[in-house]
Amino acid sequence: MWKPSASTRNLQKRANIISLIRNFFADRNVLEVETPYMSRYTITDINLVPFQTYFTTSDKLQKVNLWMITSPEYHMKRLLASGIGSIYQICHSFRNQELGSNHNPEFTILEWYRPGYDMYLMINEVSQLFKKILMCKSTESLSYEEAFLMYLNINPFEANKNQLLNIAKNFNATELIDADCSYDTLLQILFMLGIEPQIGQKKPVFIYHFPSGQAGLAKISKSNPLVSERFEAYYKGVELANGFCELTDATEQKKRFEQDNIYRKLHNMPQYLLDNYLLQALSHGMPDCTGVAIGIDRLIMVALQANTLSEVIAFPFDRC
Repeated sequence: MWKPSASTRNLQKRANIISLIRNFFADRNVLEVETPYMSRYTITDINLVPFQTYFTTSDKLQKVNLWMITSPEYHMKRLLASGIGSIYQICHSFRNQELGSNHNPEFTILEWYRPGYDMYLMINEVSQLFKKILMCKSTESLSYEEAFLMYLNINPFEANKNQLLNIAKNFNATELIDADCSYDTLLQILFMLGIEPQIGQKKPVFIYHFPSGQAGLAKISKSNPLVSERFEAYYKGVELANGFCELTDATEQKKRFEQDNIYRKLHNMPQYLLDNYLLQALSHGMPDCTGVAIGIDRLIMVALQANTLSEVIAFPFDRC
């Protein structure tokens, strides 16, 4: 088990792909940045579990709680608020309780932000990157609503909860559903079981306009409050990218953080301090921009037609 799980040939190809990514951004004058791997604050996202660590002073009289980042997003947004302009970062991030053929607790992430870009401009730029790395000739886009109509024959914004539950039964999803299951959770389960396995098999597909209840840190659409300016990208059954037209309203951001903690309290989950540094940055003023995160390990896995992340990572969790 001391040897790397990935072949030398794959590690060479991995290095080449990361070099191509850096060239992609250099050609576009997007600045590479580095931000901390540890933070005094962590995310409130109900779907993510962070790793915790501590800093202890040399005299052992002080102990500071620290969190390993789940993504570099908050620090990069603080840079954006300072006026730095278009930026990208390739770094490691850490998520607890995520382990499998497509998940490693420590992973490499590519994240970039484009001031002045809307969601569609960013989808176009991600598409250009995919063509360069995945050697695909084209990509396609579907709205969230179109995907539900096409693959599940139901409108996610008009169906009632019982109709969604009936469809869930077709996927033997009862073990994923409990009495408190929300409408948005049901939609997420149906998307995962009924749509994800079918989309992007021949070419990468972008799904955009996720429901406002799944906005995350994205803006709500001005023309349709039912949807958010959020997109994801899939290829060969793998989720590759998650992008937002970024929320810049500090008051709304704080409200969403607080709603996360209310959910956490109701479901006996740990509650976290709100990231005041991020909220201060948003209050100062972050430019309108769109950002996207791509799992580089997954991207390389798909590019090399590998079946698991361990084929493209030198030392995955079982060898670290």
